Amino acid sequence: MLERPRALIVGCGYVGRRLARALNTDHTLYGIVRSTAHIRTLRGLRVEPVVVDLDSVTHREISSAWYRSETIFYLAPPAPIGESDSRLHRFLNALTDQPSTLVYISTTGVYGNLQGGVATESMTTNPRTERARRRASAEEISRVWCHEHAVRRVVLRVPAIYGPDRLPLDRLRSQEPAIIESEAPIINRIHVDDLVQAIKAGALNEDARGIYNVSDGNSLTMTEYLNRVAVLANLPPPTQITLEHAHIAMTEGMLSYMEESRRIDNSRMVNELGVKLQFSNVEEGIRASLREEALSNERRAK
Repeated sequence: MLERPRALIVGCGYVGRRLARALNTDHTLYGIVRSTAHIRTLRGLRVEPVVVDLDSVTHREISSAWYRSETIFYLAPPAPIGESDSRLHRFLNALTDQPSTLVYISTTGVYGNLQGGVATESMTTNPRTERARRRASAEEISRVWCHEHAVRRVVLRVPAIYGPDRLPLDRLRSQEPAIIESEAPIINRIHVDDLVQAIKAGALNEDARGIYNVSDGNSLTMTEYLNRVAVLANLPPPTQITLEHAHIAMTEGMLSYMEESRRIDNSRMVNELGVKLQFSNVEEGIRASLREEALSNERRAK
């Protein structure tokens, strides 16, 4: 009997757990988590949890007894401060065995503000925020390490992720304002299950290498997206304010997203990775997310 391929998921949060569901029927899975809070959940997903603090990980903790994985899916975010991703650097240097493939989840934020222009993988990056600069740093750290260790590297640049329990329902219920349509930036998105498809394709397609933009192909403004969610969730649409007023009404963190606008070209993901989007229609993705949330809430209520 052939042994099932082994894979390590570093960062078993929202996306990591959805990825585990998609892999656990034909993979032996390990998952790095920072605390014991989700151990029961992971074991329910047939993932063997390993509690490791990526801010202090050592060779001793990366034991080959559980580590020998053909693929590493690195989904953990960088530390919240600094210009580089010290967590990824420390983790890679602590490995006692090399995988054959590293799939790293980055962000389309590395492109910076294109003022509505189209972002392709061949463009020079221009990250404007610290968090985007940390991701650009991680891309370079992974490039150098994978080159030195002859590891196939796939980087997925991911925009805003939506899905069940990731819709802006609380924002709509609390009537937080949105920027008027004529001034609102273009924000690209991907449904979490389509992102999982792209992650799997990056690992399973042995010809996949380098950087791939991930997107559902729709370039909506944040305001248009909020309005569509409001209609489908039977909630009132947000009030609209000018960008100038937003500098008073919105937090600095929210404004950092509002001050960048770009359209993400996903043709390489579709044509080379072979991802067949389940939710290329945003409204279908929102409806599916609402249905799954409702079913989940029903189960919790029983």
